[in-house]
Amino acid sequence: METGQNLSLLLGEQLNKQQLVMATAESCTGGGVSTAITDIAGSSAWFDRAFVTYSNEAKMEMLGVNESTLIEHGAVSEPTVIEMVHGAIRCSNANVAVSISGIAGPSGGTKDKPIGTVCFAWAIDNKWEKVETFQLDGDRAQVRKQAIEIAQKVLYEYLCKQN
Repeated sequence: METGQNLSLLLGEQLNKQQLVMATAESCTGGGVSTAITDIAGSSAWFDRAFVTYSNEAKMEMLGVNESTLIEHGAVSEPTVIEMVHGAIRCSNANVAVSISGIAGPSGGTKDKPIGTVCFAWAIDNKWEKVETFQLDGDRAQVRKQAIEIAQKVLYEYLCKQN
């Protein structure tokens, strides 16, 4: 079994054990986290839905991200992913969510937000919230792969500490 599949399986076991249901709000990963999760047989027991909100319009329409947040901070920002993660929970049957927005490349980077900048937010209802920005190395595929793993790993590690 691949490391990625193993991580998805382990995360699913923790979510199921704790009777939690997950949703994702993804931009730069294009649904990669939800694909990794739904590659696991039986994931419908702990996974509700995915929002692939690549455009700013999708972030606003599907997740309720405020236009002012996007204008002031940009799509790749911690304030944006916080609104995305809360929108994913609010607009689903999930009580756990992860959101991701980043610059996977090969273009789109700036001095302040170079290629490989990826912002994440995780939330469990009103019980836990974490937001973090990573600077990932590699080409587009490598940045996306790392982001998919980080999204799952941080949540898995948190859930393991709750047992």
